[in-house]
Order: sequence, then C-alpha cells, then structure tokens
Amino acid sequence: MQAKIAMFLAAMLLLHLPLQADEVWMVGPSDVQPTSTLYANNRAPLPANPFIKLPPAAVIPRGWIGEMLQRQKNGLSGQLGEISDWLDKKGNAWLEPGGSHGWEEVPYWLRGYANLAYILNDKAMIDETKFWIEGILRSSQPDGFLGPVNENKGRRELWANMLALQILQDYYEWCGDERVIPVLTAYYKWQLAYPEEKFLRDYWENSRGGDNLLSVIWLYNRTGEAFLLDLARKIHRCTANWMQESGLPNWHNVNVAECFREPAEWYLVSGDKAALKATYNNYSLIRRIYGQVPGGMFGSDENCRHGYIDPRQGTETCGFVEQMLSDEILMAQTGNTTWMANLEDVAFNDYPAALTEDMRALRYLTCPNQVQADSNNHHPGVDNGGPFFCMNPFSSRCCQHNHSMGWPYYAENLVLASADGGAAFLIYGDCTAKVKVADGQEILLDEQTHYPFSEDIKIKVSGLKKKTATFPLYFRIPSWTEGAHVTVNGETVDHKVITGLLRITREWAEDDEVRLHFPMRLTKRVWALNKNSISVNYGPLTMSLKIKERYEEKDSRKTAIGDSHWQATADPSKWPTYEIYADSPWNFALDDNLDIMKVQFKPWPENNYPWSHEGTPIEIRAKGAPVEGWGMDATGLCQVLPDYTAYRGKKQDIVLIPMGAARLRISAFPPISRNP
Repeated sequence: MQAKIAMFLAAMLLLHLPLQADEVWMVGPSDVQPTSTLYANNRAPLPANPFIKLPPAAVIPRGWIGEMLQRQKNGLSGQLGEISDWLDKKGNAWLEPGGSHGWEEVPYWLRGYANLAYILNDKAMIDETKFWIEGILRSSQPDGFLGPVNENKGRRELWANMLALQILQDYYEWCGDERVIPVLTAYYKWQLAYPEEKFLRDYWENSRGGDNLLSVIWLYNRTGEAFLLDLARKIHRCTANWMQESGLPNWHNVNVAECFREPAEWYLVSGDKAALKATYNNYSLIRRIYGQVPGGMFGSDENCRHGYIDPRQGTETCGFVEQMLSDEILMAQTGNTTWMANLEDVAFNDYPAALTEDMRALRYLTCPNQVQADSNNHHPGVDNGGPFFCMNPFSSRCCQHNHSMGWPYYAENLVLASADGGAAFLIYGDCTAKVKVADGQEILLDEQTHYPFSEDIKIKVSGLKKKTATFPLYFRIPSWTEGAHVTVNGETVDHKVITGLLRITREWAEDDEVRLHFPMRLTKRVWALNKNSISVNYGPLTMSLKIKERYEEKDSRKTAIGDSHWQATADPSKWPTYEIYADSPWNFALDDNLDIMKVQFKPWPENNYPWSHEGTPIEIRAKGAPVEGWGMDATGLCQVLPDYTAYRGKKQDIVLIPMGAARLRISAFPPISRNP
C-alpha cells in the first residue's frame, strides 16, 4: 500500500498538480481583492481597479497582431514623418517656441508611434520617439505650463497637451525617466492655479476633459499629493456634462467614443455610483439610437443626425481607435465584460477595414454597408463634405496621425495584472507577457492561438525562479460561446464554466499549461430599428458579403481634403491613393436560416495576415437573393436598406467573409422574406 501511495504522489508531482484541489471559481470584478502592491493601483481614497495595465513592452504580440504592428511600422504610421507636413521638425510647435505647426498632430501620432517602438524594441524608432519626447519635456516653462502656447479669446488651449500627458505617462512606465514626475507635477499646479472661467472652455478640450482627469489620477497614484484631487474636481466641474440622463453634450463621433467614459473616471474621485452608471447609460444611449448596426460602433459620419441611422452611415477611423482605448481603460477599471466584448467587436469587425492591407493608406469613414470607396463628395448622405471614403495617405489629418495608437494599445492589453497579484486574459491573442506575481517574482506567460479565427487557446507558465508560486489567473469566458472547456495540465477544471470571469488559483509550477476551448457557432442578430436587417456572426467575427473589389490608383495630392498638408518631398507615386469599386453584385437579401449555411475553413495565411479576401481562413457559404431597385443613390452611397415590400429575385449562392477583411461590404442584410 505504501508503495502505491508513493507512486501516486510521484505521478502528481510529474503532472505539476497540487495535492489539494485548485481553487476554481466563476467570479465578479468585486471578487478581485486589491491585496498586491506589485503594480501601481488607485491610491486611497480612490477605489482600486480589479485589473492593471502592464508597462509598455511587457506584452510582446505574435501571430496576426504582431503582423499588424510590423505592417504599421512599415506603413503609414511608421513612415508618416516623410509625408506629414505637421511632423516637419523645422518650425514645429513642440520643438521650437512659437513654432507654427504640429500642435495637435504630433502627439496624436506619437502616442501610438512611441508604444509601437517600445513593443518592437526598434532602435531607430526609439531614437525618433526620444527626440520628440525631449521636445515635450523641454517645453516645460518656469511657471509649470507644458507644451506650445496657443491663445484663443484670451484662453490657453489645452487639448493637445492632454495627449502629451499620455505620452509622458507611457514613457515613464517604459523607462522610469525621473524628469517626468516633476514636469507633470508642475503642470498640474499650473492648471490648478489657472482661472476657472478660462479653464477647458473651448469645444474640444471642454468635451475631452476626461483625458486630463485620468492623467491627474495617474500621477496621484504615484505621488499621493492632495492638490491633485482638488485639480480632479476642478477638471470635472469645467468639463462638458456627460452625466445627462437622456442626452449628450454633443454628438460628434470621436467625442462620444472618447468622452462617454468621463463619468466613470470621475467616479474614482467622487465615489458617486451615479457617475459610474452614467458611463453605461451613455454607451447604451448612443447604440440604442444610432448603433443598431453590426461592428460595435454607431453611425456618426461626423456628427449623429436625426434620422440617419442606416448601416450606410460611417464612423471615423479616429472613432474606432478612441472607442478601443475607452474599452481598454474601462475593462481594467471595472472588470465588466461589456468592455472586453466591445473592444473585440470593434477591433475585429470595424478597424482592420479602415486601412489598406499594407497599412500604407487609410480612409476617414468606414461603414457597415459600404459598396464604393471613391474620392467623391457624398454629402449630405454623410455629414462630411469632401473625399472621405478613398484610401488616402495624405489626407484626413486627424485619423492620419491618430490611428497609430490602435494596434499598439490593443497589444498591450492582451495580458493585464490583477489587483491580487495575478494576471488576467480578458481579450485573447498570440503573445508573451512578463508579469510580476505573488511575492514579486516575474514570470513569463506564453499564449498561443489564432483567435478569433480559432476556438483554441494555450497558455504556458514559465520563468519561475523559485520553482513554484501561488497566484490567480483570470480568463474571460465570452458570451457567444456555449460549452467552453478549460483544462490545467490536461485535467478539466472542477467547476462549471459559464459566461463571465473564470479564476484559477493554484500553486503554479514551471511549464504548467492552461488550455481554453471556446466552441464557435453561427448566430444572427436582427436589427429591428433598421428594418429587421440581419447580421451573421461566427463566434466574435461578424460576416460580410464577399464583394469583388477593384482598386484604382490615384494621385494622393489631388484626392486629399482641403485642409491636408504634406511635405514638398513627399512622393505621391510611393504613397498613392486607392479608390475601390465593386466588380460583383452586392444588393443581396440574406436567407437567415443558419442551418443551410456552411462554414468552410482555409489554411492559415503564411503571411499571418487574415484580414484580406485571400488570407481569411474562414468563409461561409450562404443563400441570398438580389433585391430589385436597391442600388446607388444620388449622393453615390448605397441606398438605405430596402423595405420588405421590395421584390426579391431568385435565390443564389453567396459567400460571406469576416467583416474586417472586407473593404467593400454589406454586413447588415435585408431579410429574404417579404413578410413584414
């Protein structure tokens, strides 16, 4: 008998399984207790966040996300310095006192470019980043003011400074430069002393004061200086009211995506749960009225307009990346899976199609239903007047610079620290992450997956210098999956796995392995407010009609909007614009019977880029019928969704591909049935 017991114990050790059962629970955010000081969390009296973003470069993406970063480096974001007149260093407002240009565009671009440089550990990019950051630090004045001095009606403009604050925060977390904290402290003292009647009064800064508020909280968490909470209260008083019950202070799409979270940030200071609730109300309000479309966003092709709710309305590329950033901030602060799901929705289904496959050009507006991307003026079909649909690297200066943060910030949020000394996988992607856990030892978490194109995720624990460590790992179980299966070292976890947050606490050892299996299936959504239109999902991927796309090359100088500026040496033949036209029919109603749809899998693309017609590893064979009279309207847009009375032709085979792989797309289909 003793020999059998000894053999059993030896086998358990070989499997790296504890002698006692692991602690496995489905938990809520409040179950993540702030017991660890390994990473800076909210300092008392602020409530702690359940999850904490790791420093830049702690997470290194691979797979398709890593490929996105490489394409960004070689594409528009990484090479924008040779195109954008706003990044011209001579006479730049961030480099020279009284400089004439680049006030807003430089920090828009740099916050993404810098984090891309940190993640890739690219020396040339890091040197370029440091050059600009030195300019930001050098702009600090004896009175504490930071940044270019711009006066409007006797008031100091502060919006672009808010972007620079984010850049300095990330830079400090990356390298710990001791100059950052005193510079920020001096600037915030200047803000507190600045007359309140002049503070945050202009439109953009008034809308976006929440960005400033969050940066003040960041510094308070590191220094604990009481005046910072006084400044936080002042910022909230002077910021637009995002706590209205049935309205918003304005309906500009980027403002909404960026600023709806301000009440949740204010909640950290005030403790007012009504403020936290207001952020959720803002999110649901905009989607209830203008977001009855697939992709996680809403129709506001500059500003939301009464009656313009059809899926042919678009969102700025800026809006996509700002919504992603808001979701990233809120998922760490609240632990609510709403933000994790929406982050993936926008990242998978909207954002990839806003740029060309090589990421060397982008468009200002991308729509769930968009069947032509030309250089024409589509106003008043869309709110903007000008060439906002073509893929132009010289144009749309806000998106041209601001898109830089989209994928680097997404990559950095693939793994978070938890407030109780563990780590969290709230979104998924192929990567490695260095995380301090338990009593402070740094471990390596290696995540291997083709998610969202695969149901399987493997996570290995390694690098434990003390051989073992006891800490929790958190995993989001998506709402779209049924029958999720989780194993540790091949053993199924002893707990029912359902939608929400799964926590596994155990004594982890070298090469312990967690496997997640999230079965994907076809589902559909019916958008009742948009004529009962239908979208089809496979797991987290929304599918779109595969339309044959014809690209026409154009001169980027001749197709840019009026306020575009490019350097005299920028070569339009190296950086052309592309217009995209449909070379196959697109006006299909969809047979929404999921039982007749067939999911077909293709090999994973050798270039690790799944967001193209050729590279997507998933297609769906479905049935559709052309809708008589559904075509282009006088503004050059696809007409609004047809009524159920419109004649449907004979059924035929159609192919659906992931929405993010379709630059031209129908993603919200009229139903094939003519019954109301």
